[in-house]
Amino acid sequence: MSGKGGNLHDTERSADPTVPAHELVYRVLRARIMQGVMAPGASLTLRGIAAEFGVSMTPAREAARRLVAEGALKLSASGRISTTVLTRERIEELSAIRALLETELATRSLPRAHGALIDRMAEVHRQIETARYNDDALTYVRLNLDFHRLLYLRAQAPAMLALVETVWLQLGPTMRQLYDVHSRRQLAPTHDKILDALRDNDEPGLRVAIREDVTNGLRLLVQ
Repeated sequence: MSGKGGNLHDTERSADPTVPAHELVYRVLRARIMQGVMAPGASLTLRGIAAEFGVSMTPAREAARRLVAEGALKLSASGRISTTVLTRERIEELSAIRALLETELATRSLPRAHGALIDRMAEVHRQIETARYNDDALTYVRLNLDFHRLLYLRAQAPAMLALVETVWLQLGPTMRQLYDVHSRRQLAPTHDKILDALRDNDEPGLRVAIREDVTNGLRLLVQ
């Protein structure tokens, strides 16, 4: 994803001019945070948001309010807005939530994981490996989310997926920080194990692989 939200804003507006301005701002900022474009503790201002997207203060304030409610942004007593800086305890909690919810989503997806889906996931995994080799952190984080989302959409459990995406949103800046701190070898995803389990229709193996994949990287931050 591009770091320049204005282009995305214009694209979404042209695709659907009926989408309210606050929704457009919210979508772009949410994607930036989830995909690690913004670092932990990065500051924002309502005036800056409004200026970037060419909107009034009201849509900027509404978008920020929604992201604060989702735990993606923090609003201080002085009115300062920033991305969250997660404590060790919070990282461990969110990691545990990911392990619980994502193994369940993967299990529900398994009966609908046909060959075309597995092939698509394998292609995304190859792109992830290219991004990792090229030290392209933003592409790595974005594609890693795409890999998991492709599978979880097959679960046909939208409420559960929405919860998972809220966790991804809160972890987004931290995942970028994780990539910046640790080597690409340490961050090698276990997607091959996930793909093998899907091909073999191996539910226990899939649960183990998903749990390993979603917790291994975060463990590096709390050691």
